[in-house]
Amino acid sequence: MDKIEEVLTRGVEKILPNNSDLAKLMGKKKIRIYLGIDPTGPKLHLGHTIPLRKLQQFADLGHEAILVFGTGTVLAGDPSQRKEARKTITQEEIDENIKNWKIQAAKVVDLEKIQIKQNGDWLLKLSVPEVINVASKISAIQLFKREMFQKRMDAEETVWTHELLYPLFQGYDSVHMDVDAEIGGTDQTFNMLIGRELQKKMKNREKYVVITPLILGTDGQIMSKSSGNCIWLDDSAQDMYGKIMSMSDNQLDEYWTNLTDMSQEKMQSMKPFDAKKQLAAEIVKIYHGQATAQKAHDNFQSTFQKSQIPENLEIKVSDNVNLIDAVATLVNSKSQAKRLLDQNAIEINGRTVSDPNTKLEKGQVLKVGKKTFAKVE
Repeated sequence: MDKIEEVLTRGVEKILPNNSDLAKLMGKKKIRIYLGIDPTGPKLHLGHTIPLRKLQQFADLGHEAILVFGTGTVLAGDPSQRKEARKTITQEEIDENIKNWKIQAAKVVDLEKIQIKQNGDWLLKLSVPEVINVASKISAIQLFKREMFQKRMDAEETVWTHELLYPLFQGYDSVHMDVDAEIGGTDQTFNMLIGRELQKKMKNREKYVVITPLILGTDGQIMSKSSGNCIWLDDSAQDMYGKIMSMSDNQLDEYWTNLTDMSQEKMQSMKPFDAKKQLAAEIVKIYHGQATAQKAHDNFQSTFQKSQIPENLEIKVSDNVNLIDAVATLVNSKSQAKRLLDQNAIEINGRTVSDPNTKLEKGQVLKVGKKTFAKVE
């Protein structure tokens, strides 16, 4: 597999209109490609790193790569996957949110190879006639056909006019920067395709859409700031390692493939628990360095894997056993299990859990109180 093919396949959900034409274009010239991220919060999580890593891969091949902070689009609020409109964000909040983004992004991308721009620099300068001109290229019917808008209308919920403007503003980024391609997660597909259409109608040229996958968070749902299920780039090494070890085995492949450069053949040759330890060590190494990753690994080994677990305390459970029910078998009382949970005295693989509906997974190590350990089988 050559480098272009690898960049266009690994960590990619889909490329529109197709892979082959983009590969040919990349072989002929240096393309201009961008990724946009709205500053809706002050921290970046591992899900953000998938398109960031992809942007860096294009830069490493010598292409012009741009990271755009959505200081203009964030004012409209991206409606992607939203059951209701986002709350209005202030300029003070925007400034605070992006204050440390360069530092966090620098853990993933080489800022000497990646340009950083803010789309507020051009979106906030658009005149009313210019906004009308952009809006005249896309029909209202097309915007209302967006899946989440249809769901809201079916539920007799409101779709606000400013939410309809969001894809137009994001789409205009492509026109203003005159890009050849855009990177974004699957949740951004609609917005990116609007940009592709605007590029065709306003610049008379093609724009490729590189769609990257979303990953699940610590609770098995899509990783998102609003869900609180994130592994943050500024998590401590120990917490990052523990969160990865506590996730379900069925998340191993997506994390290994999308968050690291390790070969998939290596993962397939290992037992899931050993592969998860390798994965946790690799991700911690990326964001904290080799020495710190080794310490996190050694701590996990000594604290959890090597703990002497009496046979009469081992819990043999299926994948969907409720945490409270499992702990109750150790402390002989569901009410006591709930009290321990409230006291933050229950851990899974070194990470404190607070959700009573957490489902235990095979291979995890459960700690109750200071001395009670159990292996989930």
